[in-house]
Amino acid sequence: MNIRSYEYKNIGETYKSAVLSNGLEIRVLEKPEFRTYFAAFAVNYGGADMVFRMDGMEYSTPAGIAHFLEHKMFDMPDGTDVFSAMSATGADPNAFTSSEMTCYYFSSTEQFEKNLRLLLAFVTTPFFTDDTVEKEKPIISQEIMMGLDNPGRTLYYNFLKLLYRNHPVKVEVAGTVESISGITADTLYKCHQTFYCPGNMILCVEGNIKAEDVVAIAEETLSGWESASVPEPDYGEGDGVLPYETSISAAAEISAPQFIIGSKILPSESDRTRQQLTAKLAVLCVFGPSSAFYNRLYSSGLINRSFSWDVDYVCDTAMVSLSGESPDPDAVLNEVCAEIDRVKALGIESGLFRRIKKASIGGALRSFEDFETVCIGLAEGHFHGSCPFDGPEILEKIGVEECVAFLTEYFAPERLAMSVIHP
Repeated sequence: MNIRSYEYKNIGETYKSAVLSNGLEIRVLEKPEFRTYFAAFAVNYGGADMVFRMDGMEYSTPAGIAHFLEHKMFDMPDGTDVFSAMSATGADPNAFTSSEMTCYYFSSTEQFEKNLRLLLAFVTTPFFTDDTVEKEKPIISQEIMMGLDNPGRTLYYNFLKLLYRNHPVKVEVAGTVESISGITADTLYKCHQTFYCPGNMILCVEGNIKAEDVVAIAEETLSGWESASVPEPDYGEGDGVLPYETSISAAAEISAPQFIIGSKILPSESDRTRQQLTAKLAVLCVFGPSSAFYNRLYSSGLINRSFSWDVDYVCDTAMVSLSGESPDPDAVLNEVCAEIDRVKALGIESGLFRRIKKASIGGALRSFEDFETVCIGLAEGHFHGSCPFDGPEILEKIGVEECVAFLTEYFAPERLAMSVIHP
């Protein structure tokens, strides 16, 4: 087995990578000075992957099936309760499904090899029956109904529906009570067989263990797991650069109006990572807690400490947003547009830009101390052809002009949409 080493001297990090004969990639960060272990086994399959093409054929599946599949993967044919088996060794197992990825993971301080074998085994061993699937439906239905009562969730998905007419990223990952009602054991088996294949997954490990040992465990545990064709997701007809609608409002049992203001980003085909880091740096400079905008609106009472920003790249699209509470969301929107006009005319103050850039690089370096952040970040990066360890070097090269250009393009008034929930 050929194990390659990727060294990032500027940040003092190295990971080793190997590809099994069946196509599964494994990435390992050897940390002999630590007693903690973390492993993430991820599949490039999430809530937005409802329609896909495989071997020249197109298939359509119910909304919420990727999330449903994640719930049921913890059932083993021999009756083993995976959560209990891992927890008995002191491990902390969990899983999540996003719009684009499903990830199974655990952290531990001992018996790591035993838990790694169990992780690899249960994720690649589907076991569903009609009875267990039917028993799961009311549990997930209750989860969905609880989400409908969550004002923040309503605010967010209303925002996505403003941005997108066609893209399935606007569909809730858990689906609806109606959409999951038609899921059967056979449907779950077919989706597992299609997406949970070696070439569509990655294993990321960090801790006091050798890469050679991780590879050997994977080869032994997954010896019967054969390579297969990787499905191609179909996200529908493109939505263009403008939002589908510009505003929406709803009501909920809350104490003050909540808002999300933002736009969709067309991901760069040449350098997605640089564009993403430029977006984060630009928004932090102009709307972050050190900005004149933030302090002016905070002092006037238009925003409070709930005000935040987000840059989210998912599937083949992305979005930038500002959110928080305000007695007058429309006034916040006007202030945002006025601030962008100021940036367009005067730019970003050079001293502020240098400070924010240094702080961003420092934040990125600190994030590499967290095993969970690193392993999940490596998995996400693998599916997008990037690596989080490239971040600090790329940040160093980003200029203030790039940030100004990003803001004036993506915060142009015609690009913005606003979702509001009133008390």
